[in-house]
Amino acid sequence: MVSIPDYMAAEWEAPIESGPVPESGTNFDVIVVGGGPGGSAAASYAAMAGNRVLLLEKRQFPRDKVCGDAVGGKSLRIVTELGVKPLIEKTPHNRVTGITFSSPGGQQITCSLPLEEIQNKEAGYALPRLQFDYMMFQKATEHVISAGGSVIQNFHVKEVIEEEKQIKGIKGNIRKGKNKGEFIFLAPLTIGAGGFNCPVATAVTKQCHNEPMRDDKHYCEAYREYWVDVEGINTSQEPIEIHFIDGVVPGYWWIFPVGENSEGKVVVNVGIGMVTSELKKRNVKLKSLQKNIIKTNPIFSKKFKSASMIKGSGKAAQLPFGSPRKNPPSFQPRRSAMAGAMCVGDASALVDPFSGEGVGNALLSAKIALKYFDKEKHKDGFPVDLSEEYMKEIWNTLGSELSNSYKLQKMVKKKWLMNWVIGKANKKKELKDLLEQSLSSKEAQEELKSTWKLLRLLLF
Repeated sequence: MVSIPDYMAAEWEAPIESGPVPESGTNFDVIVVGGGPGGSAAASYAAMAGNRVLLLEKRQFPRDKVCGDAVGGKSLRIVTELGVKPLIEKTPHNRVTGITFSSPGGQQITCSLPLEEIQNKEAGYALPRLQFDYMMFQKATEHVISAGGSVIQNFHVKEVIEEEKQIKGIKGNIRKGKNKGEFIFLAPLTIGAGGFNCPVATAVTKQCHNEPMRDDKHYCEAYREYWVDVEGINTSQEPIEIHFIDGVVPGYWWIFPVGENSEGKVVVNVGIGMVTSELKKRNVKLKSLQKNIIKTNPIFSKKFKSASMIKGSGKAAQLPFGSPRKNPPSFQPRRSAMAGAMCVGDASALVDPFSGEGVGNALLSAKIALKYFDKEKHKDGFPVDLSEEYMKEIWNTLGSELSNSYKLQKMVKKKWLMNWVIGKANKKKELKDLLEQSLSSKEAQEELKSTWKLLRLLLF
């Protein structure tokens, strides 16, 4: 093992100054609970629209987040609007040039992104969430404070205030520093962006509507480590790798280069994810499973023979999938809004059930949520009818994509089918071309949703 190098450089170690703490009882237009990408985007959009915003984060930046660290095209459009993309360009990162897939039988295919996208800096990035979240929160802090709002770190939400089926604000405390103590803040709209166990999402689903928030068939466990000196990964423009390995399916194992450290070595995010219900059924631990792959798999043991794990980088997380529920009690994939509140990102269960990617949907849902709020019209409370419109639009926008990914997740369980599809793609140029185009083209993605199109390419 080696100690953590300064790929997490000094600029990510500096605290973010979030300004004075407002008095308890202060009213805002919008309260955002959670300072990750979804919450930072929601706070930024709200402030840019002229709202007085309170952004609350339970930890102190910089702080880490377990993730594959990929930032795709869907995210890039929004981070550009928010002024974050130029910051990404200046930081250590990997320019994603494509994706390498492998099947349980060892067949492998690399799908490349169009060269013009890479040259025009429109392709995806991979960079540690420590860096990405820092930049998103830093920019959100600038937007919020410049619009007359406030930002508080180390704030723990203890209660979501609800009266007559309408959320009015929050009660909580600051855990550290000179402002330690209990606070109440009120607003006509509260945005829940606090991740898989967000207190606002809990209030919306369980507390106010007595609907289930968690279903292990639609949750994922993930484990991640950072490594250096991984064989074959030598530059900061490498394909990311997704491997459907026997013993991990229906989950997958990933290798994502995320940039270079100060010694010029490429830092690699190496992780594993599996549906929670499947993990419990098998009674296995992801950390042990990953260790076993690296030590005993005939292909990957060679790749990691001279590699070193960065000390202290092994961390686990939970992800709520946006896969469609059977007979949902109200809205798909689950209730995520009500009078006075909307949830975004992981708090709204929008993680892709096939790829595990959640950042893009978090940012998109934040943008959609804020277009429904008008501080003059809704000064007495965000109305229930618009909360329902928001939930319908989220599913109308993302439902087809999430449902298709759920079908792919179930398909991966059939190992023989994965072996066959990847084997066919290696032999059939038209199928490989479609897979490559689908990485960036919405039209190609729609074609992939066509069962007939896929059958024709696979069988004829």
